[in-house]
Amino acid sequence: MSKVFPRIGGRRALQGAAAGAVALGLLLWWLLPLGEKPPSGTITFSTGTRAGVYQEYGERLRTALAEDMPDLRVRLLTSAGSQENVERVATGKADFTIAAADAVQTYALDGRPGAGRLRGVARLYDDYVQLAVPADSDIRSVEDLRGKRVAVGLPDSGVRLIADRVLRAAGIDPEKDITPRSDGIDTGPERLGHGLDAFFWSGGLPTDGLKRVAETSGLRFVPIGADLVAELHEQGGATRHYRATQMPESAYPAVQNGSAVPTLAVSNLLMTREDTDPRLTEWLTRTVIRSRDGIGAHVHSAQLVDVRTAIYTQPLALHDGARRYYRSVKP
Repeated sequence: MSKVFPRIGGRRALQGAAAGAVALGLLLWWLLPLGEKPPSGTITFSTGTRAGVYQEYGERLRTALAEDMPDLRVRLLTSAGSQENVERVATGKADFTIAAADAVQTYALDGRPGAGRLRGVARLYDDYVQLAVPADSDIRSVEDLRGKRVAVGLPDSGVRLIADRVLRAAGIDPEKDITPRSDGIDTGPERLGHGLDAFFWSGGLPTDGLKRVAETSGLRFVPIGADLVAELHEQGGATRHYRATQMPESAYPAVQNGSAVPTLAVSNLLMTREDTDPRLTEWLTRTVIRSRDGIGAHVHSAQLVDVRTAIYTQPLALHDGARRYYRSVKP
């Protein structure tokens, strides 16, 4: 039996069409500014090691930027990590980067060149400190690392910065009480049990370099308790950016066996310089927020990017272009 639908009057139809057009217009305005030509040119984005989250996020963001700004060329530059990234942007060697908040604060406290020119674009996601050992290791705590061969990250990485602080908080001199190794995420996980007794990593969850080893060779994570985080805070300065947390059981299910691991976390910031073009920064900020789900499908940490928390870029003040975007979408 056919159904007879009520007839919609001309006036009501016009009102519905108008409402739909307004809704569509608002959606398009949020995604891309109507009638405005996208920025063009070339920018340099400093990422991280090739097997790390910074590098993968940078690659995915470059793809998203190409959709919104097809005439903008994004040059990716690998790095040792946060410390090198901060220095590159501060001194003009790169235009944008990602760095952990403690590395940003340390750079400023040390009075390094260009520190006052740094500006925040967005708070992205948190790095979790991940202290990995072979599954059959007798290492059960940070204190047990004394006398061991420990990978503490590349010299200019955020891992090195935080690993040294964690070791000192546990009463271990990172230069005298362990045999330090400079392995990063590209080599460290595979060397566990083969020249390395333990491996420090600070990154988003999960990090592919560790996930692969966890699913094949087996490893275990050593807890970093709240007492150590309290000791870190006693060191003062940039350690205020560390907070006690737990690595969820879903991070590396193959080895965590349903258990969370006590550790510490620090925020990651997308950053630039104060002299970066405000219009370019506004467009880039919009793309970062708009592309969260697309990037997050490949970089799990990126799923946590949120317009409501992105504005909290301490210790950096927001760039004018980023502030302009956040004001435009404020409820």
